[in-house]
Amino acid sequence: EFEEFNRRLNDVSKRVRIPLPVSNILWEHCIRLANRTLVEGYANVKKCSNEGRALMQLDFQQFLMKLEKLTDIRPIPDKEFVETYIKAYYLTENDMESWIKEHREYSTKQLTNLVNICLGTYINKKARQKLLAAIDDTDRPKR
Repeated sequence: EFEEFNRRLNDVSKRVRIPLPVSNILWEHCIRLANRTLVEGYANVKKCSNEGRALMQLDFQQFLMKLEKLTDIRPIPDKEFVETYIKAYYLTENDMESWIKEHREYSTKQLTNLVNICLGTYINKKARQKLLAAIDDTDRPKR
């Protein structure tokens, strides 16, 4: 889709001059939306194995490499937003509570999924409830 967007943007710019700042803003918005959509997609998984986590990272790296060929936007908008969320899948129970408190940029749903999917099978019900309470206690901005 980004290749098609790039082609169409180039076609339009042949007819009407598109200033570089305008082109960059269009790219930034599209990339930001795609990255937010990736995190939302990851937050909708029902199961996640170690191989699945590795594939998330690999897919995102491939996505970044293609983007870097299509646009000169640096840094890639919301790159850290996606990378940080993927890395959270590897956190232990002890690290998850502080991570939840530090990362207010993620929605309640996204955080709840991390607890239920990542740690759900490895922690007892009391520990899970504690982490879910930490999510509820944090005053999160609505997205």
